[in-house]
Amino acid sequence: MVVLAASTVFASEGWQTNYKAALAQAAKEGKPVLLDFTGSDWCPACKLIDQEIFSQAEFKKFAEKNLILVEVDSPMGKPQSAAIGEQNESLKAKYHVFGYPTLVLLDSRGKEITRNVGYISGGPKAFISWVEETVK
Repeated sequence: MVVLAASTVFASEGWQTNYKAALAQAAKEGKPVLLDFTGSDWCPACKLIDQEIFSQAEFKKFAEKNLILVEVDSPMGKPQSAAIGEQNESLKAKYHVFGYPTLVLLDSRGKEITRNVGYISGGPKAFISWVEETVK
């Protein structure tokens, strides 16, 4: 079992790395959780989603109001704590992730609502539509 610090760790603006803390926040705020299974320093499609969707103001505004964001990174060269690495490997197994990028939308209990494997074309609007159509 992986034990992470009680404080929420942020990967980048708005993105957490602590799965359990994210679920607790989701339950408190009544929001779904988005797990972004990424290879942040080696996966071309992951980098493209980050650039064309996640870094855009429209996505950030939507996510702040509607989602709890969790980055589940599997880097090749970027440093990562052992605890986060172990947690992320456990999450890959739990949610049966075999390719990158994989986006998994969860309810606040960690139950999968839907997923998308691969690049999402159409920028923030397409991503937001995907979420809104799923979480009606």
